[in-house]
Amino acid sequence: MDAKRFLTGTIVGGIVLYVVGYLIFNVAFASFYAANVGSATGVDRSSELTWAVVLGNLAYAALVMVVLGNRGESLSIGAGIKVGAIVGFLIWATADFTIYGLTNIANLTRTIVDPLLEIVHGGIGGLIIGIVLTRMPVARASRSALSASAR
Repeated sequence: MDAKRFLTGTIVGGIVLYVVGYLIFNVAFASFYAANVGSATGVDRSSELTWAVVLGNLAYAALVMVVLGNRGESLSIGAGIKVGAIVGFLIWATADFTIYGLTNIANLTRTIVDPLLEIVHGGIGGLIIGIVLTRMPVARASRSALSASAR
């Protein structure tokens, strides 16, 4: 995957993941998350550090792009959804169960539900990345590299 496509997918994906994450976790499921905290207190910020959340979402989108770029299959919107959903689930299952095992920030219910919601979050991010990338022209160098790797 050429740098322009990688950068475009990462930026667009990061923005989409930020917005969709806000809608899912801060609006639609805010009461669920508030009701399923662990015994730790004082761990939530009074207001988020938006720059840090944006950087996290850009890293998330970049990981989706790395997986999409290294699949060996042709890029499609369906592949974007699938990769986004799987990457999201695995990232957050890793983080949530590790955090659950080491801290008292969340209860087990939240630890199980969060990665499942990430299937939707990551899938939507992957969907938009897939749409954007399928509409972008593939650079000449990428086409010849793809042809060479197919031989």
